[in-house]
Amino acid sequence: MSTKAERRAAREKVGAYHEEQLNGLVECLADAIDRHRAAELDAFDVDEVVFQYSRAAKELWKFCNLGNVEIAAHIIADNPPTDWWERGARRQR
Repeated sequence: MSTKAERRAAREKVGAYHEEQLNGLVECLADAIDRHRAAELDAFDVDEVVFQYSRAAKELWKFCNLGNVEIAAHIIADNPPTDWWERGARRQR
């Protein structure tokens, strides 16, 4: 059984990881919006990016908020999942 301090440290580690990864996803979204404003992408392309962002952010949230926070912190420390953007990609049929 872990101590209160260990659980708090795990929550802080997972929270920092969540914010860092979410910032990366927001940057992908911002890039698409900037490209739309520069007429490089149309509205449908941006909509696809928004959809991918939404799925990726949801997968990241589930990893960081469901289950044992100490296990998530351990995974982050040892072998953190990094490509949340790809996890949000539409599945090919």
